[in-house]
Amino acid sequence: MSGVRPGTRHYTLVCSSCGTRYADDGLLLDCPRGHEPAFLRTEYDGTGTRVGEGTGLFRYAPLLPVARSFPDVPGPVVLPAERLGRRIGLDRLWVAFNGHWPERGAQLPTCTFKDLEAYTVLGRLPADPPVLVIPSAGNTAAAFAWAAGRHRVPCLLVVPAPALERMRFPAPLDPCVRLVVLEGTATYSDAIACADLLAQLPGHHAEGGARNVGRRDGLGTVIPAAAEELGRLPETYVQAVGSGTGAIGAHETARRLRTGDEALPRLLMCQNTPFTPLYDAWRETGPAPAHREHEPLARELTNRRPPFTVRGGVRDVLGESGGAVRCTDNESALAAMALFEEVEGIDIEPGAGVALAALADAVRAGQVRRDELVLLNITGGGRARQAHDLTLIPAEPWLRVPWPGRDTGPLYVAEQVQRLLTGAGSVVVAEGR
Repeated sequence: MSGVRPGTRHYTLVCSSCGTRYADDGLLLDCPRGHEPAFLRTEYDGTGTRVGEGTGLFRYAPLLPVARSFPDVPGPVVLPAERLGRRIGLDRLWVAFNGHWPERGAQLPTCTFKDLEAYTVLGRLPADPPVLVIPSAGNTAAAFAWAAGRHRVPCLLVVPAPALERMRFPAPLDPCVRLVVLEGTATYSDAIACADLLAQLPGHHAEGGARNVGRRDGLGTVIPAAAEELGRLPETYVQAVGSGTGAIGAHETARRLRTGDEALPRLLMCQNTPFTPLYDAWRETGPAPAHREHEPLARELTNRRPPFTVRGGVRDVLGESGGAVRCTDNESALAAMALFEEVEGIDIEPGAGVALAALADAVRAGQVRRDELVLLNITGGGRARQAHDLTLIPAEPWLRVPWPGRDTGPLYVAEQVQRLLTGAGSVVVAEGR
């Protein structure tokens, strides 16, 4: 990998269930002991400063599970939002803006907070990594494609066809980045199922999603960024969620940063009806039908397998923080997107619109007090502004695969990928292996 500064690992991985401690190899995703599903979490060395020198994401390297850093990687930007707060009934609203808004210091290259996780995951890897296999609804793939291509880290990205609209970059992608596009009716959940098989190919490895401590801690950097601006932790943290990885990461980071008897931020997770598996699980109302996955405006939030019951997962962090899950519909999300652009002068993504709409509903319902110190994570924004500022080039897929359906699709995709990799060799992956 180019453009990195090798270093020693300043942290230990700890199992959330049994407490077993592990030295990290940069790839470990799970505790191998036989117990309930449980996240590994990071425990950082030392009791000194939690913020390094300089600017950008790697200013927070003492709170990131990385063995190396990359130069010139922007970080989250935390800003007061008094006018927006007044419009929805809040006196102390702040936003963590993750996107492209140059005059406010926001310069994330692919316009969402997925850039934070991508660079952290890459910084965690060993010196000679396998090919990372990463499914995505679009934003994660864009972040990994750009970061991995810039630093020559091989990865295989699997996305449904609508995700291609997010895959536009200032330059062509490096050949080390291979983009597999599922045509037809395939969804994000189908991309996940395909990636599970593709990760079994020789020389390939699952990136891991929420199980990867790099993802959670990278996304969690919005909390130290906010604490620097606020002088304390926020009382409530609001974010749109698909898997809940970012909200879990924010909670884990807040737990490391809090001092004395300071309360943890109350998590308000937001989902987009009608596909709301985390809301349904929290309310115990049963899962939404899978066929409704196409209907939400914010398709990046449509994860059919969120880590709700995993030890250290969504249920645990909601309980520990006294949090809640709210949902909102497409019409409300669109209105919230328009409101943010009207008041702040910058476009935001559908997921961020979902979070703003759900927060406004929570204020009206009395779930959030008017005087509460609230941090709203604008998880993506400025995409239209970036398209105006820069000449962007659409990504060229490495492979397009017609989607034959959920029953046979993953194995079919795996066969096509392996044939392209090996020049029509025999299939080495099998369903359920």
